[in-house]
Amino acid sequence: MSAVQADKRTVTQGSGGRLVGGWAKMGRILFLGIAVIFAVCVTLQVFLAGLSVFVDPGNWAKHRTFVHFIEFVPFLMLIAGFTGRVGRALLWQSFALFAMIFIMYFTANFTSIVPEVGALHPVIALVLFWLSIRVVWKAWHLIGGGQLR
Repeated sequence: MSAVQADKRTVTQGSGGRLVGGWAKMGRILFLGIAVIFAVCVTLQVFLAGLSVFVDPGNWAKHRTFVHFIEFVPFLMLIAGFTGRVGRALLWQSFALFAMIFIMYFTANFTSIVPEVGALHPVIALVLFWLSIRVVWKAWHLIGGGQLR
């Protein structure tokens, strides 16, 4: 990405060669910050599940409660993403993170009806973790943190 001086303000060349500046630049930085927070929260959520399985089952309450603090974070990413003009791919990936959280609710709450559905819960958690890291990586490169490959 290249920085260009125009009208006494710095603008950055974005996806598709368009120039973005001002609100868009702030939106991209905010998007990256929220994405990092979300990735850390997903890691913490998996840690809480591990504590519940391997240390004390009483930690399940923390695991169940913590998700309520992070469930709408991908929605905030979407808002920042639209403001930052991050591109369709990152917007869709943010939406996918949001959708996966609610699929996780489904897999956790319908195990009494179809026990096999519960087995998808940790698998979706792996995909959620992978995608959250990928979004951080792409957002970092989008704001000029390195060359996107």
